[in-house]
Amino acid sequence: MKILNLYACLGGNRYKWDEVADVKVTAVELDPEAARLYKERFPNDEVIVADAHQYLLDHYKEFDFIWSSPPCPTHSRLIAAQKYKWEMKYPDMKLYQEIIFLQNFFKGKFVVENVIPYYEPLIQAQKRHRHLYWSNFNLPNILTTRKGGKIGESKKGHKADEMNKLCSFHKINLEDYKGKQSKLKMARNLVDYEAGKTILETALNIQKANNTKQLSIL
Repeated sequence: MKILNLYACLGGNRYKWDEVADVKVTAVELDPEAARLYKERFPNDEVIVADAHQYLLDHYKEFDFIWSSPPCPTHSRLIAAQKYKWEMKYPDMKLYQEIIFLQNFFKGKFVVENVIPYYEPLIQAQKRHRHLYWSNFNLPNILTTRKGGKIGESKKGHKADEMNKLCSFHKINLEDYKGKQSKLKMARNLVDYEAGKTILETALNIQKANNTKQLSIL
């Protein structure tokens, strides 16, 4: 199964895909340092340092399953809550560009993941935990039963404690990261790997069911 993993970061969603199927994963990440750590974590994946938005447009026909997690800060409810001092920006509409494009032109199964926004979503999505998922198949109501990994679950001001808990939850190590992104922000944005596994299992079962139905008709 050929999978395109866009905005891959450290591959939070990808961690258990090998338990689901024989997968050939192409990961696209713009941050060279994040891409380096991803490659160390998943040495058999093809890792490409590039603009994921453009890569999708150029290569979508080459894959059976596509996962996209576009950057979420301009959509986050933290902006409206004014929890932090934000430089105000327009919502990045690349999120909806990709959803519309995949809905209309991609023949395989896809998932676009993002935060629950501060506004009413412009395209209906499936809400699971603190994420929204846009896909062309129905997701289970429960994607994971793992406990922990919640943003801000440590005491206020103890960012190091929260960082340690998130790294343990996601089974990652960011100590060697030398890029410009906030390590805590990166850890907070990762998808629970059990959720990633459940979603791929769901997509694969649908794919198998469709193939069986076609064979029976023939």
